[in-house]
Amino acid sequence: MGEAMLKITGLNAYYGRAHILHDVDLTLGRGEVVALLGRNGAGKSTIMKSAMGLLSGRSGRVEFRGRDVGALRPYRISRLGLAYVPEDRRIFSGLTVLENLEVGRRAPADASKPWTPERLFDLFPNLGERRDQDGARLSGGEQQMLTVGRALMGNPLAILLDEPSEGLAPIIVEQMARAVKTLKDEGMSILLSEQNLYFAHAVGDRAYVVDRGRIRYEGRLDEIMANDEIRRAHLAV
Repeated sequence: MGEAMLKITGLNAYYGRAHILHDVDLTLGRGEVVALLGRNGAGKSTIMKSAMGLLSGRSGRVEFRGRDVGALRPYRISRLGLAYVPEDRRIFSGLTVLENLEVGRRAPADASKPWTPERLFDLFPNLGERRDQDGARLSGGEQQMLTVGRALMGNPLAILLDEPSEGLAPIIVEQMARAVKTLKDEGMSILLSEQNLYFAHAVGDRAYVVDRGRIRYEGRLDEIMANDEIRRAHLAV
């Protein structure tokens, strides 16, 4: 796994009086793709929101690059190099593709090669063909690509991808998988939330299986794919 980019220890999270996450521990290594697997409502998105400082009702420790970020506001965590791509996309529908990307531009947190629109158009050719179109005119898959691209324009060191393949056509899912693999090859650390085990297996190294707010299993994705008992108990719809 190498150096830990993101480390979560003893994380508990609450929505009002509802106890959602129970003593969650996980680690994301440098240059690693780790999947959070589980059914809808298992707690995967809550883990990501907690790591990004978006939930006030939480306890435990969240470290990014060795620094405790549990008390920091989301924008401060973002400036340290952690990006978050929510599942509901949240693009600016009245802005063009290029304008959406410019909204996310920020200087790199280290000496790495900065992301530019042209680099992103190499990663997502569909966006390059629609660079001057308003976000509202893009397909759902193109909006998902744009959300990822806008996050990358902030030149993060690690990225949280919440359900990147959800609701996308198979051909777009394949393009998203290729993009995740390219980011991994360039050294990006990625924590992704997924219900699609096959997508996670195609791009990921390890996975944590989440069910009812608890980590039920941790291991390599090959092991999970081969374990019928785990898939039936925690991943089957």
